[in-house]
Amino acid sequence: MKSKYLLVDKEILPECYLKVMEAKELLLSGRAKDISEASKMIGIARSTYYKYKDYVFSPNTDTECRKAVISFSLYHKSGLLSEVLNFLSEKGANILTITQNLPVSQRASVVISMDISQVVGDIYLLLDELGKIDGVSSTKLLAIE
Repeated sequence: MKSKYLLVDKEILPECYLKVMEAKELLLSGRAKDISEASKMIGIARSTYYKYKDYVFSPNTDTECRKAVISFSLYHKSGLLSEVLNFLSEKGANILTITQNLPVSQRASVVISMDISQVVGDIYLLLDELGKIDGVSSTKLLAIE
């Protein structure tokens, strides 16, 4: 198995994952003003929310425009971010925003939001391929819609 991600029927998931998804929906809709309020409304500990929030996502069947937010670490090397952007463009991604922190210990943290509606194939395989670029590490899907 190449991808570390799975699509799983929510019927077999532990309740805490579903409650984290409910809390995320409350926050996105504005029905909860912060994580504390959302956690109380759903009946989970804030620590449960923080533990799983970056690991559970709800797929959106709307194919008109799909967005993804990814993060990764880059070695501080001239042209590496350009190489990553070219790679994503070649795969059909349309970059919406880029946030890059200053390099610390020769590593810079980067977060990219992108439209993936034209990406052919699985986003998780795209992340795996991205992680194989020399100088790129710690690839992670933060959000998808």
